[in-house]
Amino acid sequence: MDTTDFRLINWELAANTAATLVGAGPKLSGAQIAEVVADLRLKADAAVDHVHRITGLDAARDLRDSHVLIVDRPGWARANVQSFEALLDPAMRSLAQSRGAKIGETTQILSSTATGVEMGAILAFLSSKVLGQYDPFAGMLRRDVPPGGRLVLVAPNIVSVERELKVDPDDFRLWVALHEQTHRVQFAAAPWLREHLRGKISQLLESLLAEPDALGERIKAAAGSLVGGTPKTAVQEAEPREGESSLGLLSALQNSEQKEILSHVTAVMSLLEGHANVVMDAVDPSIVPTVKTIRQRFGGRGKDRGAVEKWIRKLLGMDAKMRQYADGQRFVSKAVALLGMETFNKVWERAENLPTEAELHNPEQWAARISAAGDA
Repeated sequence: MDTTDFRLINWELAANTAATLVGAGPKLSGAQIAEVVADLRLKADAAVDHVHRITGLDAARDLRDSHVLIVDRPGWARANVQSFEALLDPAMRSLAQSRGAKIGETTQILSSTATGVEMGAILAFLSSKVLGQYDPFAGMLRRDVPPGGRLVLVAPNIVSVERELKVDPDDFRLWVALHEQTHRVQFAAAPWLREHLRGKISQLLESLLAEPDALGERIKAAAGSLVGGTPKTAVQEAEPREGESSLGLLSALQNSEQKEILSHVTAVMSLLEGHANVVMDAVDPSIVPTVKTIRQRFGGRGKDRGAVEKWIRKLLGMDAKMRQYADGQRFVSKAVALLGMETFNKVWERAENLPTEAELHNPEQWAARISAAGDA
């Protein structure tokens, strides 16, 4: 079967649905929009030197294989649709080859429409919340995106939050850019990581989608889990049971092999976010003069969320995701304390140096393994 004719997710419908449902954000004149976009580009550039000094990663000196994209809310949704399409492409091709002849055209149309609308609705909600992100995947499928991906900053959301918190715009924009540039530098320091992570996620999704029962529901579950991140969230209760991954509905669909893959992806995502949080903690007033005020006010935002937003966040697993990142931050902080930043940076050298999920909760074990490998 020609895999180009096989479609179980309507990507264009997802992007259009998100654009239709999401609000525009704060009102800005054309001149104000141009000023914000230009300033965010400057802040993104300025952040790189700070990330280099804090992490010691020389990859920060040359980021030419990726670029910075400043977007509005519909633009963020469309950019993420492109990323998800690239991430899901191997699984979709595998499914087309193995089961394409058994899935009729009508079923494809109905499934792709339902999944596209569902994905678009989730994107609409998230597009009003996300300040920025680093997308490593879109360039793997699209020629108009550099192979190294892109850093995406959502201008209206950044303006909205800086106004809400009454913080200094210059400082807040640099603070946001520092976090996302850290992710960009991580993937530049570990150019193998993009394909490694995509391969693991694709392997997991291929396994899930290959099972014959409730195929449509599994596709929507996979799409929903990816929409929250990489694959960061899914439909679930916010409090995972003991021993259960915080990646939601995907957790309920696992055999032993899937559990192993998901455990690895969880550890990698926790490492990436935990490392970025450690970098942010190293940002002091010499870099962002009002950083203490920003941290205090930004950290207290969750107390003011309405009941509907809290329910949606719980449904998408966003609070569980934050706990996952806290685990990563504790791991990186302890590992750096044990080994120093230079030795810790061996984590970016090859896949074998990545922590397991067990090591994520026992950084001493990981540090001993890395030290032993260096002595060998």
